[in-house]
Amino acid sequence: MKDLPAYLDACVIRYNQPAFIENDPISIPHQFEKLQDIEIMGFWVSMLAWGQRKTIINKAIELIELLDGAPHDFILNHTEEDRSRFLQFKHRTFQATDTLYFLEFFQQYYRTHQSLETAFVRHLSPDAQTVESALVGFHDDFFSLPEAPQRTRKHVATPRRKSTCKRLNMFLRWMVRKDAARVDFGVWNQIKPAQLLLPLDVHVDRVARRFGLLQRKQTDWQAVLELTDYCRQLDPTDPAKYDFALFGLSVDPLN
Repeated sequence: MKDLPAYLDACVIRYNQPAFIENDPISIPHQFEKLQDIEIMGFWVSMLAWGQRKTIINKAIELIELLDGAPHDFILNHTEEDRSRFLQFKHRTFQATDTLYFLEFFQQYYRTHQSLETAFVRHLSPDAQTVESALVGFHDDFFSLPEAPQRTRKHVATPRRKSTCKRLNMFLRWMVRKDAARVDFGVWNQIKPAQLLLPLDVHVDRVARRFGLLQRKQTDWQAVLELTDYCRQLDPTDPAKYDFALFGLSVDPLN
């Protein structure tokens, strides 16, 4: 395409709109105003985000009901007996064991920390080009509890395993990016939008390759860095905004 950068910029504007929210998993944290509720549901629905978007949203609504409609308050104050209601909650390969561990981690974490941002920022130097070290460190911290099940590790990715870390990068985009469209929340301030990486899944991968933005054959961590490097050339301060363009083009029936 002759003027690909201008086309991608136009697509960002086209898809980065409030109308995008309703049919996307980001609609779940948008139901809340309290920072911790946004973080908890944003993180959890991100980790469940594979498969049909409608199914993901329905499962997240079910999860909100189990959390009594107040995720942070429930996390802080629930008892061991309260966890029995989650034994039937599952989404694809995300099973009760994983749910119970998420509850345990969140309860221990939020009883001593105000924001989930700290769990990422503590591993990130201010001059780091990307959030890679934050993802590695967060994964290690998340599974640092003695009872951490081995099976749950597949639900929270890490660059150490060469994963694209699509769901974590999507979650960070939600929390960090801020603009007038207000699709992303921008409630975190210690991570710079310039440090974000693109959430790379099969849909974004397909569109990126169609436009020649990805040369690497594997869809892995190095591919994430390659695609983000291209987007950083277009906007060094906010490369992740191009996720709207690439993902939007992949699901738009008119495209």
